[in-house]
Amino acid sequence: MSRDDSLDQVGRTAVKQNIHGTMTFLLGYPPFAQMETHHLAWMVEHCQLRFYAEGDVIIRPSDGPVQYFHIVKQGRVRGERRLAGQDAPDTTFEISIGECFPLAALIGDRATRTEHIAGQDTFCLLLPRADFSALVGMSPVFRDFALRGVSSLLQQVNLQVQRQAAETVGAHYSLDTVLAQIAIREPVSCAADTAIGAAVRIMHEASVGSIVITDAQAAPEGIFTLRDLRRIVAEGQVDLQQPIAGVMTPSPCYLPSTASAFDAAISMTREHIAHLCVVDDGRLVGVVSERDLFALQRVDLVHLARAISQAENIASLVALRRDIHHLVDSMLAYGASAAQVTHIITLLNDHSVCRVIELCLRQHGDPGVAFTWLCFGSEARREQTLMTDQDNGMLFEAENAEQAATYRQQLLPLAQQINQALAECGFTLCKGNIMASNPELCLSRAEWQTRFSRCIQSATPENLLASSIFFDFRVVWGEPAGAQALFDAVLDMVAHNTTFQHLMARNALAHRPPVGLFRDFVTSRSGHEKNTLDLKIQGLTPFVDAARVLALAHGISETGTLRRLQLLKQQGVIDALDADAYVEAYEFIQLIRMQQHQRQEREQQPFSNRLAPDTLNHLDRRILRESFRQAQRLQSSLALRYQL
Repeated sequence: MSRDDSLDQVGRTAVKQNIHGTMTFLLGYPPFAQMETHHLAWMVEHCQLRFYAEGDVIIRPSDGPVQYFHIVKQGRVRGERRLAGQDAPDTTFEISIGECFPLAALIGDRATRTEHIAGQDTFCLLLPRADFSALVGMSPVFRDFALRGVSSLLQQVNLQVQRQAAETVGAHYSLDTVLAQIAIREPVSCAADTAIGAAVRIMHEASVGSIVITDAQAAPEGIFTLRDLRRIVAEGQVDLQQPIAGVMTPSPCYLPSTASAFDAAISMTREHIAHLCVVDDGRLVGVVSERDLFALQRVDLVHLARAISQAENIASLVALRRDIHHLVDSMLAYGASAAQVTHIITLLNDHSVCRVIELCLRQHGDPGVAFTWLCFGSEARREQTLMTDQDNGMLFEAENAEQAATYRQQLLPLAQQINQALAECGFTLCKGNIMASNPELCLSRAEWQTRFSRCIQSATPENLLASSIFFDFRVVWGEPAGAQALFDAVLDMVAHNTTFQHLMARNALAHRPPVGLFRDFVTSRSGHEKNTLDLKIQGLTPFVDAARVLALAHGISETGTLRRLQLLKQQGVIDALDADAYVEAYEFIQLIRMQQHQRQEREQQPFSNRLAPDTLNHLDRRILRESFRQAQRLQSSLALRYQL
């Protein structure tokens, strides 16, 4: 018997002698904790225990196809890969107790691309490749994990969050549910020449709040709702024999039946409507109402958006905005992802900003200058959470510098009033004075273009910092054409300036993810921030900054981080699997941040992005660490791309 065979036999004997202890250990870690007991017992019986001294190579690429599935029982394993242009190998990940490797290589029946080395004295449970394949066949839970890795663990976390939130609000389905499963009733419709009285009678008999006016091919031409009925009664225009075509809302909003409940919620909220047509191949197949989407929700999303947009004064708006905070639990209960929740928060914030501007114009009077209200940063990326401050500016058209100076003096008092009113509504005044009331951010389009050009041509530390703020911008109120022309010019300038791209990339490496070589997380060691890390600066910012650099360099005009990553994937700039991993990691960090803000609000504590990792359960802690590692990988690829 060879030495290796002897060690294998000893390892198998050690596991068999302590099957109960090994199973108890594995039940503390996913996915093993979710497996059927007899499947887990079978796996343990076929495992062997092996020891690796610190520095021992466990698997290397030159070994050929991987022969064992490894589970770390004690110690730590690090992955090293030598990247092109580097003298020393790069530590690409660390694997700690309860984690396993190398899934992708086993599934692909290939060698690992990374050298796995014992970071300290380590014991691993080893399952032979043939037994690994057998386990994949017999255990659905293990198969799901083997094929999807961290993605399947993320799904567990999302379901856990949804269950917890649903206990509060009683949700019945996910916001990812397609409309075909919601719009199950036959749509109530009539022809354009139907009398108003007859149409209302049809609505009453069907107990619905709307009727769709269709042509001979069942294509929707208009919609009439109970709200429309109240309006025409109030206006004294009630001739019940008049054709419904004269009072209907023409060209109603619609989505296909394959669209999701979230898509419908966004459309309803944006357009301030309570009913949405479902149309396939030009034919009406159903109608979805806000009640269908949020029947048990404590805060009505569409009603709230409408109420915000019609608030009579700032005090009313302040009161209404408190309800936005109640929405987060409801959205999570309906299966909304972190990205969907931040999108909804941003959409409601947009409605709030627009209404503040309208109320201030009413009070201040027309300044005599047409302007566009710009937002920057997380609002521009549609990534706002409950913790938000102001990053905004004004853009206007002027023929020359003298006229621009005159217009600026006319607009600044209004900008000051808007910023203060927004502060009353919970949008904290920006400590860095990135606000429209700052004369340097109330500019003509030509002045904005000069400012962007200066940032790109002269990459001082100040200008690089400005680029991380101003290069994510979006129109919230006003005519968008001027801002779009400005952004097109900015994209063109960046695409043709590789030096600036290089400096932006260097700047994007400034905030390193808090993952250490010998500990799970790198946290602050002293002061009131001791044993905490910053989820926003250390976790989200690496993704935001890297996605911005690559998007601007490749002419992508989208501002959202996740959308940028998806488009970079489509263009082949980022590998598809890598892009998916980055998206999942970003979403998970955002989810942890959002949950922390909810908890802080419930406990009446000030919002903070600083998290103590020790407060997380094992599953959240494991995925958070993996998410930070994905941020490291993205930064490493950016550094390699720009030779930093």
